[in-house]
Amino acid sequence: MKPTVIASPNEQKIADSQSTVREAAYSGFKTAAISGAIVAVPTLVGCRVIPWAKANLNYTAQALIISAASVAGFFITADKTILQNARGNSIGKYDKSA
Repeated sequence: MKPTVIASPNEQKIADSQSTVREAAYSGFKTAAISGAIVAVPTLVGCRVIPWAKANLNYTAQALIISAASVAGFFITADKTILQNARGNSIGKYDKSA
């Protein structure tokens, strides 16, 4: 005789939230890599060419500028992705006309 397994009502919510977080982390990582590369070029060139930047921005400052852009890109994209998926889940759940 087969055992009867009843699915928990929360299993779908947990699966949706895990896929949302995974998708948010992936898109955030892509954005962080792109924004880091885009910010690195003018920062490094500016520190070699512009006299004020050459005198005042050491390697630590350059790294902080580049990493700040990458971190900001990651969190903004991840937050937008999570909110978009949450909105889609709630609209799809409560909109019975579709």
